[in-house]
Amino acid sequence: MKRQVEMEEIMLRAHREFMCNLERSLDLVAQDIDESGKMAHICTDEWCRATESVLDELAKIIYSISEPRWLSKEDSKEISDLRHGIHDLYARYKTVKK
Repeated sequence: MKRQVEMEEIMLRAHREFMCNLERSLDLVAQDIDESGKMAHICTDEWCRATESVLDELAKIIYSISEPRWLSKEDSKEISDLRHGIHDLYARYKTVKK
């Protein structure tokens, strides 16, 4: 039993670190999108393809996260927030792309 608790604690720390890094990634992409919206010369076809590719990859990662039974409600909400965040970020990207 002690081993199982230990393992769950280690997995929870790893999960939280992974989620934190995903949030940072979304923040970086959001900054890039905001900057490109202010400067039309940044929003080139190459930039659009690269940004869309990054958004697609992040969406795949975020939507593939399974919620272990030992995950807290706060951690579950964080996953939900990331899923909403990637959706909102893609919508912001689409408005800048126009």
